[in-house]
Amino acid sequence: MKTFAKQGFEPVDTLQKPGVAVPWTFAEKMLLGLSPGDYVKQLVRNPLNWFFALVYIIGVPVLLGRFYYGLGWATHGSYDYPWGLFLGWGLFCMVPLSASGFMLGTTVELFGRKDFKPLERLGLLNGLLGYLFAVVFLQVDLGQPWRLIYPMFVSLGPAAVLFLVAWHVATYLSVQVAELVPAASELMGWKAPKKMVKSIVLGLTVAGIILSTLHQGALGALFTYAPGKVHPLWFSAQFQWFHFFCSSIFAGLSMLIVVSTLAKRFLGWRCDANFTDNLDRITLGLAKGCALALITYLIIKMTAIAHDNEWGLLFTGWGQYYIFEICFGVVLPLMLYAKALRQKSARIARFAAIIAVLGILLNRLNTALIVFNYKLYQEIPHWREVVIVILVYSTYVIVYRACLCRLPILYTWKGESR
Repeated sequence: MKTFAKQGFEPVDTLQKPGVAVPWTFAEKMLLGLSPGDYVKQLVRNPLNWFFALVYIIGVPVLLGRFYYGLGWATHGSYDYPWGLFLGWGLFCMVPLSASGFMLGTTVELFGRKDFKPLERLGLLNGLLGYLFAVVFLQVDLGQPWRLIYPMFVSLGPAAVLFLVAWHVATYLSVQVAELVPAASELMGWKAPKKMVKSIVLGLTVAGIILSTLHQGALGALFTYAPGKVHPLWFSAQFQWFHFFCSSIFAGLSMLIVVSTLAKRFLGWRCDANFTDNLDRITLGLAKGCALALITYLIIKMTAIAHDNEWGLLFTGWGQYYIFEICFGVVLPLMLYAKALRQKSARIARFAAIIAVLGILLNRLNTALIVFNYKLYQEIPHWREVVIVILVYSTYVIVYRACLCRLPILYTWKGESR
């Protein structure tokens, strides 16, 4: 697309074609305003598409085999290690990184910070797709898609944390879909849906705050089902839910910084001046929120150790690994964010965001896999499990990129919908 942009090509950002009073057809919108031949050319030129093609050639048969032969064919899952990568990565890692939706919605719609408006829809999209593909990973793990509604409508367990998580994720997904209706309406030229959502946007925002806050903590509360299995340094019955909720704040904001940076770098042809000109300023604003959340998270982690009197465990082998996680995933990005704010450097803030994202990934994988049943043995994921995770995550990236290229997320739609 960069080649076409250099040649003067302008992607679809209005209802009617430039210079003529003829509306774009749906097919032309999906092809970004290119002819079918030109669209295929830009697909072939992108080396990332060749990588995705290879992933699908290898991964799709393995995914079908998982559903045909069963979960045991694709994983080393057992009663000792029931989650594996499907949930360790797909649920416990993707959900905190998708927390940007409710935070940007709250910042812009509830607190009136319109200066963050250029990144609001990107935050909402990041949240929607993250939660959607967390459900996809969950379905790959569970199988039997026709029974997905059972914990909510059939086998009710109102006292169970899983019941809480199921309802929260389902209803929050609905809220996020509704919040992105205006973007889809602008692309398709629908005026009524956009007007309807705008009239209830405050209610949707409040609902998003409640639902996201509760289920982020509920994911941590899931580990209270297995006290004694997770290493004590990574588990605190009184603080586990707060650890997960507080860490999701800087995780979601850091992920938004990373995604916006990648969008500007690789989808610059789709970004408008309102996005690119304000990105550095907004990045520093997000960095300030990340720094405050990191400080809070660090204090809560230390408070939990003091409350449970686990200082002595810090001098063990697992304790040294825990110190590494805290230093790398919390202290280092906190220092980098502070330096970025002091020097007003968006570049340092972006580097800090990458470290923060890696840190939260390390924490979630540690809690769900590495230090889970640490007294028994270390679970090594099956190669088929790794292939399926790469396949589903590649699909996530493809859908993410497709939405950014078409929907008015990185650019402002020109003109009103019909």
